[in-house]
Amino acid sequence: MNRVLEMWKEIGQDSLKLPNLLTFTRILLIPVFVILFAIPTPDRSLIAAIVFVVAAVTDMLDGYLARKSGQVTTLGKLLDPIADKLLVLSALILLVNVDRVSALVAILIIAREVAVTGIRAIAASEGIIIAAETTGKYKMALQVVAIVLLILEGTGLAELGNLHLAGIVTLYLSLVLGYVSGGQYVWSFWKQVAAKGL
Repeated sequence: MNRVLEMWKEIGQDSLKLPNLLTFTRILLIPVFVILFAIPTPDRSLIAAIVFVVAAVTDMLDGYLARKSGQVTTLGKLLDPIADKLLVLSALILLVNVDRVSALVAILIIAREVAVTGIRAIAASEGIIIAAETTGKYKMALQVVAIVLLILEGTGLAELGNLHLAGIVTLYLSLVLGYVSGGQYVWSFWKQVAAKGL
C-alpha cells in the first residue's frame, strides 16, 4: 500500500514538471484540433493547422527540456509517445475521412505504430530499453510536415502550389522512414534479447 502511495506521489510531482506540462498540453490540444478539422472549411482548416503545429512544437520542446534540465521522468516516457501517436493518428483518420489520404497508407502507418509500441512494451517488461532512433525522429518530422500541407490544401494557401502532391510525397517518405526505423527497433530488440539469453 505504501509503495502505491509513493508511486502516486511521484506521478503527482512529475506531472508539474514543465516537460510533462507540455505533453499534457499536447494531449489537450488533440480534441481541439479534431473539433476544428472535423468539418473542414477554409477558416477552420487554417486554425486546425495552426493548432496541429503548436501541438507538434510541444513534442520537440518537451523532450529537449526534459533532457536539458534532467527532468526525464517515468510519466514523461509513458505519456510522450502516446501523445505523439494520438496526435498523428487522429490527423490521419480525419484526412482519410475527407479523401486527402488513402485508407491503405493510413493503415500501414497505424500498423507500424502499433507494432513498434508493442515491441517497446515487451522490451520494457523484460527490462530492455530501446532508445528512439534518429530515423524515427525524421519520420515524425516528415509526418508533421505532410499533415500540415494536407490540412492547408483546403485553405486559401492552396494557391501557393500543389499542396496535396507535396503532402502526399512527404507522407510516403515518412512511411518509408517509419518502416526503416521500425526495422531498427526490431533489430535492436533482437540483439538485446540474444545478449540476455532470453
